[in-house]
Amino acid sequence: MPVCRRKVTVIGAGNVGATAAQRIAEAGVADVYLIDVVEGLPQGKALDLAESAPLQHHDQMIYGTNDYADTTESDVIVVTAGLARQPGMSRDDLLIKNAGIVRSVVSQAVHYSPDAIIVMVTNPLDAMVHVALETSGFPRERVIGMAGVLDSGRFRTFIAQDLGVSSSDVSAFVLGGHGDTMVPLPRLSTVAGIPLTELMKPERIEALVQRTRNGGAEVVALLKSGSAFYAPASSVLHMVDSILNDRKRVLPCAVLLRGEYKIDGLVVGVPIVLGASGVERIIEVALTEEEQAALQASAGSVRGLIETMQAAKS
Repeated sequence: MPVCRRKVTVIGAGNVGATAAQRIAEAGVADVYLIDVVEGLPQGKALDLAESAPLQHHDQMIYGTNDYADTTESDVIVVTAGLARQPGMSRDDLLIKNAGIVRSVVSQAVHYSPDAIIVMVTNPLDAMVHVALETSGFPRERVIGMAGVLDSGRFRTFIAQDLGVSSSDVSAFVLGGHGDTMVPLPRLSTVAGIPLTELMKPERIEALVQRTRNGGAEVVALLKSGSAFYAPASSVLHMVDSILNDRKRVLPCAVLLRGEYKIDGLVVGVPIVLGASGVERIIEVALTEEEQAALQASAGSVRGLIETMQAAKS
């Protein structure tokens, strides 16, 4: 009886996409189809990755293509395609251009893989999840944004470095949109079960919260050209692995809320149970008035992006 090999399509062969393909293949999670509009780019990177397989001791296949027909019947579609903000380009310009790119790639991908789960990575993340939902027509359970996994990973890193402990023992809780308005929750973050608030002074915690909010910008400032891709790619792997292996991991992801956390009709980062069917459950935790207000403010920023896109279409 033939073995049914799992298939992940990664759209966009830039740094994030190619590194995500590498992580997924080397972890033995699935075969990967790397697709891009630039001829030769996905083929070259896929060939390079495939040639490393015997050295990395895995047998996953990695293909590069410019044709969405090759991605037929993918189990998961990871969307990293999009533009980085260029000098002179406003945030609204970037939003509109990337919305157009996401509409195009998602419509082509879901035509060939109507049963897939979509993992969005393109920024501005929360708004692009809205675009993917609208374009695909998929239920909210099958269109999920990668943001909280990355943001909580950054928060965990900073906490571990500051305390001089293993990052594996740090659990960090982050809600809200991906960006300046994210809502890290130190009250619900722990180190080996010990509340962070018992291990750090408030002013130190606040400094790490601010560093987490500016995590992406800090990397950009250091690189001078380009942005983070190793940690985002690892975040993608965590999500894809939880889906394809039905691990039911509790992860902070961007999903469409329908009344949860007193937010309706907006994509916001919240803790979910992620398994074979996508979002299996949204976990609601009791928030303080201050935390709820911060989450509402974060949702408000997402609403502003949606209104900008709607105005551009009209």
